[in-house]
Amino acid sequence: MPSTINNSPLPASLKLKTGQIFTGTSFGAPVSTFGEAVFTTSLVGYPESMTDPSYTGQILVFTQPLIGNYGVPGQDQDEFGLYKYFESDGIQVQGIIVNDYATEYSHWTAVESLGEWCTRYNIPAISGVDTRALTQLLRDQGSTLGQICVGQDSHIDNIDSIDFINPNNENLVAKVSTKVPLIYNPKGDVKIAVIDCGVKQNIIRCLVTRGAAVTVLPHDYNFNAVADQFDGIFISNGPGSPTTCVETIKHIKTALETLNKPIFGICMGNLLLGMAAGLQVYKLPFGNRGHNQPALHVDTGLCYITSQNHGYALNDTAMPKGWKRLFVNANDGSNEGIQHETKPIFSVQFHPEAKGGPQDTVYLFEEFLKNVRTDKAEAEKHDVPVAKVQKAAIATFA
Repeated sequence: MPSTINNSPLPASLKLKTGQIFTGTSFGAPVSTFGEAVFTTSLVGYPESMTDPSYTGQILVFTQPLIGNYGVPGQDQDEFGLYKYFESDGIQVQGIIVNDYATEYSHWTAVESLGEWCTRYNIPAISGVDTRALTQLLRDQGSTLGQICVGQDSHIDNIDSIDFINPNNENLVAKVSTKVPLIYNPKGDVKIAVIDCGVKQNIIRCLVTRGAAVTVLPHDYNFNAVADQFDGIFISNGPGSPTTCVETIKHIKTALETLNKPIFGICMGNLLLGMAAGLQVYKLPFGNRGHNQPALHVDTGLCYITSQNHGYALNDTAMPKGWKRLFVNANDGSNEGIQHETKPIFSVQFHPEAKGGPQDTVYLFEEFLKNVRTDKAEAEKHDVPVAKVQKAAIATFA
């Protein structure tokens, strides 16, 4: 329900560091917040987007005009202990900006309105904003630091006096990563270590439903020290700048030099793997966020429609020895994936596990697990020790 004073919606505004102010009314928590204003072109899936850890620190602008019409589902879990309708256990965005908020909702899974959900998690939300104009502005000048201001002072032009907080200066990965190892589907035939930089629930689901046992490890966990317990390594998505993940990059670099196991990375995982291999990263002007980004497979020339959510990209103008480009963005030419030329190691910038969104590239999970199973079979054939099971002091989800 909208936040009210005397049964009237509270005024609210988005103030950008570059001087622009967009006004509307509050339908979320009556609080103010700071973040990086970014936009998504996704037509559906606001519960999934808002709970995606990769959006931590960001004020999310929806280009889809009508938001909230199917409400918010409950926190139901599947047989693996994963959330059916969310990508994490709570809202991750700093706040949301929409053009038209649907105060009445209808869907068989809904248990509350979008406004009630935002209020319960203390997240501000603004309706009545010209999101077309705001999106064009963000495209022209790039993602911009902003403040959501709710209440009577929301219309005051005091931008010069605001000390805007830049979330990208923080290690946001450390903020969202698990603090302790977690196991899902422990009876799986291959054991995958997931380096949790802000992993989405559906990524874990894509692994366990294909038969893998998954251990989710903290982002800075030295997985090399326990590598004999795993058959493959997965590096997850995550928020913020990859340059803050110094320990994670160090561990991945060691793995590239010493381990002989399949590795797969997604989104932040692509950036971190690339940095460990010797590439640099740069910040995209406004990033790629939505369900309609074309990614061109370099070897085959096939173009896939992909779901994406990132603000940084690898500079792949000069690939390190032994590495090659795997995918490239057909719109802006930015890197969308890399691959080792001789080892079963690859990563992509987009999200093959999209939910909602296109599933054109979900086959990449099958390719990764095929590599893992083949590698494990070869190791067993030559009596090389394979992954061991370690359950002590680790929470397990059957």
